[in-house]
Parts: sequence; structure tokens; C-alpha cells
Amino acid sequence: MEPDMTLNLVPFVSVDKMMKLVNHLGIERVMADLAVEIEADFLRWGQFDKTPRIASHSDVGVIELMPTSDGETYGFKYVNGHPANMKKGLQTVTAFGLLADVETGYPVLLSEMTILTALRTAATSAMAAKWLAPKTKVMALIGNGAQAEFQALAFKAVCGIEEVRLYDIDPLATEKCARNLLQRGLTVKSCTSAEDAILGAGIITTVTADKKNATILSDNMVGSGVHLNGVGGDCPGKTELAKDILLRSDIFVEYPPQTRVEGEIQQLSVDHPVVELWQVIAGLVPGRTRADQVTLFDSVGFAIEDFSALRYIKSKLTETGLCDQLDMIADPDDPRDLFGMILRAA
Repeated sequence: MEPDMTLNLVPFVSVDKMMKLVNHLGIERVMADLAVEIEADFLRWGQFDKTPRIASHSDVGVIELMPTSDGETYGFKYVNGHPANMKKGLQTVTAFGLLADVETGYPVLLSEMTILTALRTAATSAMAAKWLAPKTKVMALIGNGAQAEFQALAFKAVCGIEEVRLYDIDPLATEKCARNLLQRGLTVKSCTSAEDAILGAGIITTVTADKKNATILSDNMVGSGVHLNGVGGDCPGKTELAKDILLRSDIFVEYPPQTRVEGEIQQLSVDHPVVELWQVIAGLVPGRTRADQVTLFDSVGFAIEDFSALRYIKSKLTETGLCDQLDMIADPDDPRDLFGMILRAA
């Protein structure tokens, strides 16, 4: 069935509907499609309102709002990051998002984004690597938690990765990830150390969860000619890479005012040179230029990527019918008589 798009009913994509939509389309297709959508929106970077996410930090985590608009559609995401949740059997990251029509202010989509954030994060990583990474068939994946499988499959779909080398300080996480990637067209190797995992890998992704300044990779572990995809460092006081790695890397970011506070580059001076990824995609500055170059995508996630993902999901609702309709907008016969509408409902 096609969803009813009347103004007082708002399409809602629940967790159940999101899972069905992803399975219906195919997870690799969804991430490849998302990479295309995100890249297209990066090409029109100047059309968007841009602001660092609005964060409320606590000792145990962070709650954030991520807004943006292209002048026609407004979008935001609510997202948290609570590393200790895993010990309670809860997700480290949960999220939901909304799109609204700028002309009327009416919402046009409400969606779960816990799953969608995992999809768009992986799609953004792979999209960036398409522009920055050396030609390689092998990637290392350090940190095998909730995001790991998405990263592996996105790099397979977008960059042609054939072998994934896994490592996590928790062997059960690596076992889980390897099990989930069975029959997915990848050669999966479980490793006993980060050093073992990065052997022969042209792309190294770090995606750990602890909210602390960690050193997942030390300087002597990272050779020349590789692409680093730093995903786990995404809030103040949370990093994964040794500072010396950053000092010999060409660093590419989404939105510098946000990344300098939240990303790996929070370890560096505020004027340390970085390149905005959209400029590479637009052909304004080069990406990878030398075989021995170390490139780093200092990924913290930006609102435009969520906007792209929400618009993509909305575009698939007519095709799939996989949404519910929420009666969210009061719709009195006379727009001035909201009180009378309540009385008539008694």
C-alpha cells in the first residue's frame, strides 16, 4: 500500500519497519545508495545551514541534537552516546530523526535512527574512502561492536573490499562480528591484536566506544600509504589515535568547527590544517596525491549526513509502503478554533 501523505498524518518509520525496509532493499544496496545521496548533498554544501551539534554532556555520556536545512526541508536528529549502556544490556547509541517542510513548518517524516545512523555512518566512511584511500582489497576493523558489520559491508559495496581483518579487546565481539559476516562475500580473519589486524590492510577503521582519550593505534603501528578511517572519536575527551599519527597524516573532516571539538584533531592546535571533505568531492582540492601518503578521515558525523539518510528513507516509502501514519498535527476545521476542536472531541 502507499502511505497516506495528508498533512495531519505524518509517516513514521518504526524499528520494525526500518528493518523490513532494509531487508527488502538489501543492506548493501541501502548503504551504496546512501553513499550516493550523501555525496550529492556534499556537492551542494553551500545550500545548507551548518552548525555544530548541540550537546549536553554528563559524566556517563552525551545527548545531542543535530539540525540542518537546505532551505526547502528542515531536518534534525536526536542521538545519545553512553558507552556504559552496553554493560546494562542497552545500546550505546540510540537515535530518532525528523524532516519538516520549511514552507509550512509541518513535519513530513518521523523515523527511528538507531539503525539508520549505523547505516549512514558506514556509508559516509566508505564514501570518503572512495575519494581518499589507496586501491586495496583489504581493510582492518579495530573495534567490533555494533557498528562493525555495517562498516565492513559498506566498504565492500562502495570500495570493493574483499577481506576484513577483525580485532577487539573483547574476543566475543570479534566472534559476533565474524559470525554476522558469514556468507556475505567477504574473507573474514579474526586477529588477536591490533598489530596483527592491520598487516597488509590499505584501509584501517577504528570504531571503539569508550569515552576516553585512548590510543588504539600508536604511531609505529601505522605505515605509509594507508587510509585511516577514525570513527570512534566523536565527542570531547574521546580519541583513538596517537597524536604523532595525526601529525604525519593529511586530515580530512566534515565540518571543522565541530570536528576540532569532537574529533581526533581535538589533540592538535586549533589552526592545524585540515581539508573539508566536500571540497575534495567538488574537485576544489585534491584528495590522495601520493602512494606513500597517509590520509585520515576524522569522522564525527554531521547533520547533513542524517538529512541525506532521512530523505532517502522518505523516498522509499511510496515504493515499499513500510511506514505507519501518526496523527501528530492538530487539524481543526477553522485554524483559529483549536479550543473548539477539543470540545467537539468530548
